[in-house]
Amino acid sequence: MVKQIVERIRNKDQRAMSELYQMYIGELSSVCYRYIPNADDAKDVLQNSFVKIFTAIPMMEYRSDEAFKGWLMRVVANEALMFLRTKKKLLFVEQDEIKQKQADIADDTPATEQISADQLHQLISELPDGYRTVLNLYVFEDYSHRQIAELLGIKESTSASQLYYAKQWLARRIKELIIDKG
Repeated sequence: MVKQIVERIRNKDQRAMSELYQMYIGELSSVCYRYIPNADDAKDVLQNSFVKIFTAIPMMEYRSDEAFKGWLMRVVANEALMFLRTKKKLLFVEQDEIKQKQADIADDTPATEQISADQLHQLISELPDGYRTVLNLYVFEDYSHRQIAELLGIKESTSASQLYYAKQWLARRIKELIIDKG
């Protein structure tokens, strides 16, 4: 079915574009909002992503539904990263700063099963941009710290520190939520 939609888009079928949009907007919005929590900015990024998608479809090689979906998600993630690089200044904490603050941060893992997926998503959206971006790339996109460093133009140690602080920040906020519930 997806392959036929792609072929129809190649033939400039507007309905096919609408069908593809409706088919994937939910999942692609999810990817976008992981990086861009502001609704207006996320909508702009999604719009730009779909322009790129529809422009690139005639030149892309369709392999499978799964590969196509992965490509769509990468387009959105890359657009979100471009937005963060150009519109916002990503702030990163250097590795040396971790040593200064490690004593202040508890290492025990919170009971995440006590909060909903929506609450966890909300907490991730509240992370500082640098933390959220590295967490998304590392956890959801399965990039290594080396790949993240190359993609964002930072040191590998900076990527590692951003992930460390993101996890610690989330752990602290999850504990606060659990305490507030109790």
